[in-house]
Amino acid sequence: MTTLRPDVTLDYLRNRQRGRLPDLLGVELVSLESGSLVGELPIRPELLAPNGFLHAASVIGLADTCCGYACIAHLPEGAKNFTTVELKSNHVGTAREGKIIAKASAVHLGRSTHVWDATVTNADGKLVALFRCTQMILY
Repeated sequence: MTTLRPDVTLDYLRNRQRGRLPDLLGVELVSLESGSLVGELPIRPELLAPNGFLHAASVIGLADTCCGYACIAHLPEGAKNFTTVELKSNHVGTAREGKIIAKASAVHLGRSTHVWDATVTNADGKLVALFRCTQMILY
């Protein structure tokens, strides 16, 4: 199992997202531990769908960002980067205000692929979405 890389910190990841989609969305990183990463997304009108509820793409953006950052923090020795090869989400709730929180958790940390799950909840802990992605490790 790949371990947490000591050179990848929350500040490193925050700097990496400047001027990129996670920055535009407003993703805020909360914690990074071996096998997991937590991030939040404050809800604002621009992240809502025309129906007034949180847009699914906003939820996926947070979940995919958290899983991707967790992958970076757990890259095996010699790996340079990763790319997403598959993702899936099940949306079971929504939100209109406050924030959503994603916790990315490692399922499989191999030398050629990683599989990450994220659970997305609202600030009250109500389930919003379940997310899974497969990352191809690049050398």
